[in-house]
Amino acid sequence: MTKGQVEAKMSEAVSKFEIEFMGRGPKEINTIIIQDMIIIKLNGFLSKSEKNLSKNPQGVKLIKDARTALFENSREYFEGLIRDILDISIISTHSDVSTQTGQKIIILTADCNIEQEIVNNNGK
Repeated sequence: MTKGQVEAKMSEAVSKFEIEFMGRGPKEINTIIIQDMIIIKLNGFLSKSEKNLSKNPQGVKLIKDARTALFENSREYFEGLIRDILDISIISTHSDVSTQTGQKIIILTADCNIEQEIVNNNGK
């Protein structure tokens, strides 16, 4: 697979994950691989209820706490989805949400240069 195909496959897997584990999928998702990092940007993931909650500081905290807990509880499954696409070891996974923009960012770091691994595997 090319780098673009791998990124598209990851976006599809993450979108399904979001629907299954977080309750709804994003309106838009983009995955970028840069050296040893996978950066996933999701737009339009907040529900109507979450948008209403985000109008005050307590609501923002509730959303962030709930989303963080849900993600942490399913982290192993999430990382497994990525490993199913790319046979890599994941060192770290980070996630944050913005209630102002309705955007979520997930960053994974691997123990190798993923871009180079894709090139090497395409040559085989």
